[in-house]
Amino acid sequence: MRTVKQLSLFVENTPGSISKVCRVLKENNLSISTLSLADTSEFGILRLLIKESDAAAKALTAAGFVVKSADVLALTVPNRAGGLSEIFDILDKHDLSVEYMYAFTAGNSEKAVIVFRFEDPALALEKISGEKVELIGPEELFA
Repeated sequence: MRTVKQLSLFVENTPGSISKVCRVLKENNLSISTLSLADTSEFGILRLLIKESDAAAKALTAAGFVVKSADVLALTVPNRAGGLSEIFDILDKHDLSVEYMYAFTAGNSEKAVIVFRFEDPALALEKISGEKVELIGPEELFA
């Protein structure tokens, strides 16, 4: 399966709460590849992609954070007008609903990477197999 392990942490919406997460990772020599933060008035959900996700989850849990792990799909998308629309045409064709997503690029890349969370990542992967999509697995993402 070409999924990527994502960690989600509930963090208080107060000054210093994100820096505590970063400090724990630094102390354990763990590097964040990409992240997303969504917030409400009282707490945030920090989503992290880290190569050593098991070690990161263990360190963060030991530091008192509530950590959840989920499988996500990382797809490349042409970094041009209409690139994301083409991906959604494929997802719509297979009646796949996206729970959430976030994106990143590296430098002046011709492709962006979009991280998708589906209710059932294995089913989503099965449905888009054979389509013109490029999945990025952990070996490429964390190279």
